[in-house]
Order: sequence, then C-alpha cells, then structure tokens
Amino acid sequence: MDIVMATEPNRTEPNRTEPNRTEPNRTEPNRTEIIHDLENNFKQNNILKLKQIFPEVFCEGQIDFEKLKLVLGAENLAGAGERYQLDWAGKTAAYLNLQSPTSRTLVPCKEESADFDGTQNVFIEAENLEALKILQKSYAGSVKMIYIDPPYNTGNDSFVYPDKFSESREEYARRVGDTDDAGYLKRDGVFQGAWRKNGKDSGHYHSNWLSMMLPRLHLAKTLLREDGVIFISIDDNEQAQLKLLCDEVFGAENFVSNIIWEKRYTRSNNARMFTTLTEQIVCYRKSDNLQELKEPRNEKADSTYTNPDNDPRGVWTSVSCVNPATKEQRPNLSYEIQNPHTGEVITHPTNAWKFEHSKYLSYQEDNRLYWGKNGENKYPRLKKFLTEMDGGMVPVDLWKHDETGTTDAASKELESMIGKGIFTFPKPPSLIKRMLKIASNKKDSIILDFFSGSGTTAHAVMQLNAEDGGSRRFICVQLPEETDEKSEARKAGFDTIAEIAKERIRRAGRQISDGLQSGQNVDTGFKVFKLAESGFKQWRQSGQADTEALQRELSLNIDSVLSETPSENLLCELMLRLGLKLTCKVSLSDGVYFVEDEDTGGLYAFLLERVNQDLIDAVLAKHPVKAVVLDRLFDGDDALKGNTVLQMKDAGVMFECV
Repeated sequence: MDIVMATEPNRTEPNRTEPNRTEPNRTEPNRTEIIHDLENNFKQNNILKLKQIFPEVFCEGQIDFEKLKLVLGAENLAGAGERYQLDWAGKTAAYLNLQSPTSRTLVPCKEESADFDGTQNVFIEAENLEALKILQKSYAGSVKMIYIDPPYNTGNDSFVYPDKFSESREEYARRVGDTDDAGYLKRDGVFQGAWRKNGKDSGHYHSNWLSMMLPRLHLAKTLLREDGVIFISIDDNEQAQLKLLCDEVFGAENFVSNIIWEKRYTRSNNARMFTTLTEQIVCYRKSDNLQELKEPRNEKADSTYTNPDNDPRGVWTSVSCVNPATKEQRPNLSYEIQNPHTGEVITHPTNAWKFEHSKYLSYQEDNRLYWGKNGENKYPRLKKFLTEMDGGMVPVDLWKHDETGTTDAASKELESMIGKGIFTFPKPPSLIKRMLKIASNKKDSIILDFFSGSGTTAHAVMQLNAEDGGSRRFICVQLPEETDEKSEARKAGFDTIAEIAKERIRRAGRQISDGLQSGQNVDTGFKVFKLAESGFKQWRQSGQADTEALQRELSLNIDSVLSETPSENLLCELMLRLGLKLTCKVSLSDGVYFVEDEDTGGLYAFLLERVNQDLIDAVLAKHPVKAVVLDRLFDGDDALKGNTVLQMKDAGVMFECV
C-alpha cells in the first residue's frame, strides 16, 4: 500500500496512525494505547507497553532480557525448576494464534440490519477470533462489560480450534474461512471444516478447549475499559480450568467472584448421582481501577428498613457497634459508654467498639445509637438510614431462580418469539440484566458478547434501557454456524444460528418499542456486519528472493484496491484501520464520505470514487483531521496529487493516499 502523508509542524493527531503522538490537553483514562499499524499486532502492542514501563531494557529496538532481570531483581524472578502454572498441549500454538494479525475485515450488510443509519448497536456475523482482532484498534479500552456463554466442553460441543497443533496459520485460516456459496461455515470442508466435536475420548480434551479460549480472552481484555468487567458462564466441566486461565490472562488479583446461578429448581429423577440445579458465572475485572460493584436496591432489600422509634429521618436498619477485635488488639477503641435510658455505665467484657470515643459521643448526640424501644438492649446498635444509602447494594454470589430466571423460563420466552425448538438452552434476559445493573452503572456503556448464540445479551440491553432510561449499546458476535438439516430451526427457515439471533433481536426490538410510553426513545435497531476478505490486495510474502516474482508482485499492486470492492465496504475497512468505531456518523456529500469520530469529534474525509480540485477544495473547507484518497483516482495526474499533498499540509490536514 503506497502511503503519502503530509502534516503541519506542531500539529498532532489523536493516536490513530502513530503510537508516540499525543493530542494536547486530551486525556482518555479508559482508553488503552495500541499501535495503529495497518494490521493489528498483539505482540507489538505488548512490546510497546513494556517499552513505556522499562525503556532502559531496550537496545536498538530489541529487548535485553539480562538487563530486564537486573531491573526486576533476582528475588522477583521465577526459578528454572518446577513452578506452579497452567500448561497444556498446544498452549504455545494458542499464543502464536493470538499474536498473528488478521488481513480480513468487516463489511456492512444494510439489508439485514434494522435502522442501520440511526442505531448504535452492532451485530457481527463472523468467527469471533477474527472479529476480536479486527475490533482491536477501534474498540481498545472502550467496552464496559463483556458477557460470554462459551461452549461448556461437555463432550458434545463443537467449536473452532486448531486440533493439529503443528498446522500453520494459513491452514487454520483456510479452515476458519471455509464457507459454502451462501457464505455459511461448512462442517466438512478443508481439514473436515473449522468445527470440531471435542469428545471426552480426545487425547487433548481440556487442551483443545483452553487453546480455543486463551486468544479470545486476551483480545477481550484489551477491549475492556480499565474499570471494565467480564462475566463468563460455565459449568463444572471446565470451571476449574477456566479459573486458572483467567488468573493467567487477567491476573489472580483481578478475580471478583464465582457466582452461583440457580438455573432450575426442580429435582430430576433421570440423574444418576445428583440433580444439577446450578451453573457458575466467573467474574473478573480488568484492573484495580474498579474498586467496588453495586446493584440497585429492590423492594425485598428495602423491606428490612423500619422506624420503630419514629425517627424523623425515616426508615433505617442497624448494625452492631461491637468490634470483632478484642480490647487488647484495639485498646484505643475500648472505653465506657452509658445507656441513656437506664443510666447504666457499660464496657464490653472482651471486645472493643467499632469507633473511637469521640465518634461515639457524636452518634449519641445525633440519636444514631439504638438501645431498644425502652433501652432493654445490652449494647447499642448503629442506625443506617435508607435516605443516606448511596442507592446500591453489594451484590451476593448466589443468584436464585426467582430473581434471575431459569433456563426453562428462557426457553418459553424465546419460543413465544421465534417458535418452539428453534434454539436450545438459552439464557434468560433477566440473568444478563442483573449483570448489566451491576457492571454498567454508566448507562451509555458498550456491552460486548462474542458468543452471542440466540441474542439474549442484545435483548437484555434493549430491555433494560427501556426500563431505566439507559443508552447502553451492544456489540454481538456470532459465527454463521449452519443449523442441522433436520432441525426445527431449519424447518422454520433459519439456515444458521446467526439468522436466529438476528430475527430474535428484530422481534424483541419491535416488542420493546410497542411497549414504550409516549416520548420514550430506546434504540432497538442494529447494524449488521459480516466477515470478508480485505478490499485491498494483499502482498504475497515469499521466503525466496526471486527478482522476477517480486516484479510481478509489484505490478499486481500498482493499484492496491480490488476492482470489484464496493465503496461502502472500502469505507468500513478504512475506518477500522484508522481506529474509528463502526457506529460513527457517516455522511456522503458530492462523492466524499465524511466520518465523525465519536470519541474525539474529529472529522475524517474519504474520497473513494473520484477526485478533482473541486472535491479537494470541498474537503479542505470542512477542516477534517485527516483525508484519505484512493491512489488510483489520480489516474497518473501527478500534478493534482502533488498539489493535494501541499494543500493538505498547508491546511494542517493529515493526508493518506492508499
């Protein structure tokens, strides 16, 4: 790709194409800095982070590991012998898979979308590893909450993983992209298709699952905000492995909770040992920027607040004033107090109080110590008024069926929308909504689900927005996995799981819209994007220095754009390469696409169909941050191209010719 760039001295562009450039007076605490080259490179981004922390260990761009050892200190280095770690057959290959860039892109599919131009929601029909890599530039550090419901590895699951640990990236990419004429992922193509049934008789039963999960979790972590949270549904087949894997990816110090969800409440007489009533939801935060989680108060919690002494401040509950620490442990909190009703002077025989004497006097004077209606309590209790609560409760790790729904209820709800037997074992929207209430207190958060299934997360986001006035946005990713030919889904016209999800979201959106009150506005649309090959020609790298082959390759790439690629597809790919979000506002004026960066407000101009001096003047009049022009549009007019470079430079506009 031929790139010509012109910049005005002292002008900087906000972290798009050059990693060391910063915009004055602009801070983005929740944005992760990444390298914005033409292809995302997970390995290089990590090297950049290391260089920012330890610049002294780099010499001529290379890491001096001996110097790094000196900087860290011998006491912080693991020994060469046995150590505690999670390892499995294929782990190295999984990391290589993570580090390899993708040359693919996403293209818009307006005909399958709902309110494409107006919505802020996104549905991506793609293999999720490829999709996560594509989203890295545009969404790094942007997602507040991730929920995924990955394959549980019961022995009957099928999922994408490199079952030949020695196979090349190219071979794996062929399998992942092996589709039929309709674009559906085939189950019996190259290497028997991308999907594998991971039976328990497999020699790499747990290893295959871990190899599938590791790169996806690493990429997901990059997308999270610094105060972001991930929830992962799992059962006992892989819960132990998942916990260890998440400790490695997110850090054991960022473990939040292992939530027990009561998915059903009736005994099964078909079970041989125990009836399984629960599933688990593993929760991690990205960093210690997240210090607490709260969920909204409910009627059940508020019912514990009463007002037996008719305190004018309203209903209250109480907590003990007795400290679990002993007098010897906390001598400064051991003192005499007096019951105001009886006049009795009291000291606790063994324990200290929870507060110092000055605080006790303040509480006593403010009528915050309750001794019982007639002073009959042996020790006082401290009042906690409902009006003074911060509006939330600390979540518990046991979620009962009457609060979060069951799989049976979820199935019936889905059946009422798209028909019986179309999709098995969906999660209830009420379960996802509880996570959203806990983790997305900022109601304009981005929510990601890259194992979307039937689209429950999208449904839950729209439903909760309707209930609390939020403007949360979802990004759902689902592989176009074919439904079984004899299934009810296929009989109902759903050829893939992705089609089920899209139709479920459409119908849920209409249902929610029909129930809105007058004046209430909820985004129930979604933009559909699909995985596709790049619209730009890919340089075929060869290990042999063949001059003739190199000349042929150069001649093929004189025009870098594949001729049959629609302009809107090129626009989408260029937006992603520049780190612009898929939901940025796009307008078309006189053949020029103008895109407004929703993060910075900066304007980008894309000339993808024609170029002339009038159009260049029209672009300059808009004062964009950057202008991008297809090189082939100049059609050999070097004078126009040279003048364009100079004009852009004089105007302080970044210019890119591709």
